[in-house]
Amino acid sequence: MKEIVVLSGKGGTGKTSIVASLAVLAENKVLADCDVDAADLDILLDPSIQEKHDFAGGKVAFIDSEKCARCNICAQVCRFDAITDLKVDPLNCEGCGFCSHVCPVDAITMQPSFSGNWFISSTKYGPLVHARLGIGQENSGKLVAEVKRQAKIIAQSTGASWIIIDGPPGTGCPVISSLSGASTALLVTEPTLSGVHDLKRIIEVCQHFKVPALVCINKFDINEENTRLIEKHCQSLNISVAAKIPFDTVVTEAMVQGKPVLEYTKGRVSQEIEKLWNAIDSL
Repeated sequence: MKEIVVLSGKGGTGKTSIVASLAVLAENKVLADCDVDAADLDILLDPSIQEKHDFAGGKVAFIDSEKCARCNICAQVCRFDAITDLKVDPLNCEGCGFCSHVCPVDAITMQPSFSGNWFISSTKYGPLVHARLGIGQENSGKLVAEVKRQAKIIAQSTGASWIIIDGPPGTGCPVISSLSGASTALLVTEPTLSGVHDLKRIIEVCQHFKVPALVCINKFDINEENTRLIEKHCQSLNISVAAKIPFDTVVTEAMVQGKPVLEYTKGRVSQEIEKLWNAIDSL
């Protein structure tokens, strides 16, 4: 079983559209959407939810009013001003647990804090594990890890050959969590100044965690000078540019119709994505 995670140093490079098309091409796979802060792979894959589970990413303090001695020590030591009139504001509580340690009558306990949901769904392309973080919630790295864990369980039970992961943008904790245990990272970039800059950053992250990388340049023809800069940089690092996808409004049209572009129409974009999958499949 191989695990490929599709990443981008920045948002808006077309990562999810490419993942949806890879889902059409790959056989015997499990799909996972690890962009839990802004999950949208389900828009293109039209999943049918089979299981829904709550996710507790942290803990929040709870004061038992019957045990409370009204000493107010907890409010005095709370650095986040989360305790007022012996009540805890869950939005301000950071879950550090200090108040529970200093309470002389053990009236404060740390209880799981609901942070979002994760789902197991069926699609016409195969099983999909996805999640949605609650508004303003944190610990998305933990939720990413849970999505990956569930995807691996399904892949092992079904004998899947691939786990294809739509990873989050950027280089932060959720990205690192997505990279953990991956066989290959597919880095989707675009030939803009910010695209070039952020591609270099995500390459450094992959190198740090010793995950082999491939690069796909999306909309390569909007600035061919920057495309050459990307190719030159990848060549200097011995990283293969597996595909160069041209700009085409057909990608947006397919998205509006809620379909992967490979199912919407055939053309240069589809040909390059097929070339991309062949490069991945030959690894």
